[in-house]
Amino acid sequence: MAASSSSGLTFKLHPLVILNISDHFTRVKSQLQHPSHSNGGEPSPAHSPRVYGCVIGVQRGRTVEIFNSFELLYDSATDSLDRAFLEKKQELYKKVFPNFYILGWYSTGTDAEESDMHIHKALMDINESPVYVLLHPSINHAQKDLPVSIYESELHVIEGLPQLIFVRSSYTIETVEAERISVDHVAHLKPADGGSAATQLAAHLTGIHSAIKMLNSRVRVLLQYLVSMQKGEIPCENSLLRQVSSLLRRLPAIESGKFQDDFLMEYNDTLLVTYLAMLTNCSSAMNELVDKINTAYDRHGRRGGRTAFI
Repeated sequence: MAASSSSGLTFKLHPLVILNISDHFTRVKSQLQHPSHSNGGEPSPAHSPRVYGCVIGVQRGRTVEIFNSFELLYDSATDSLDRAFLEKKQELYKKVFPNFYILGWYSTGTDAEESDMHIHKALMDINESPVYVLLHPSINHAQKDLPVSIYESELHVIEGLPQLIFVRSSYTIETVEAERISVDHVAHLKPADGGSAATQLAAHLTGIHSAIKMLNSRVRVLLQYLVSMQKGEIPCENSLLRQVSSLLRRLPAIESGKFQDDFLMEYNDTLLVTYLAMLTNCSSAMNELVDKINTAYDRHGRRGGRTAFI
């Protein structure tokens, strides 16, 4: 069970799969949590529920890329999967992602167990060599690596009998631009200290200000170095000059016509939003003024004759 894979496959795991498994486990754990733990007590790891699902993606040659996942219905009494539910899910995902195939399955736990092989074999009619993604749900602050393991199945001869066993495989995290933006948004969605939206905005702007300040200081260092080199105060280094020249050649990229069009479009949109906000504030102030005039006229009308005013 602890052996390393010898298949030579390269596995690439996307963050969405990890988020899906974690969300699945959190929801099931919250639903099954005993009322005695409502006071803040955590259930022991031995009583943590296990969740099951399929992982989907593509395989190009020797590279297996896992993009997404979906949940499965598992009957712990009979140790079997709901095949009808699996086939329905597979059909639906095939309509949305026609290039994705079921690569294997996932579960939660501390390590691959002997009973997991039953589920693994049950999926071999869909994929003859399924992948097993295992997420360790317990939090270990001392652990630096992701609590995720990927297993393959290999046929080994044990005590003269051929048996399928799980072997651990290495993997890398692969992200696309949309996933990087989403993960970054989730990471900054809720501050650790429970601050408000204003606190989040202030922290975001502070980070941008610090980055711009650091960039400005680096540019000043480069400028001072080049001026000193031009004056002959320090020796000329061609390798460093080539790097500075390469950096400066990137600057005209923001002077293109497309950049100007996009910049002006964003600028005009911002001005339009500001203008609409000012109109809204003026309308609100005008409504308040009209209400006050009507109130004052109503009081005056009770003392004298009332005529239509506003």
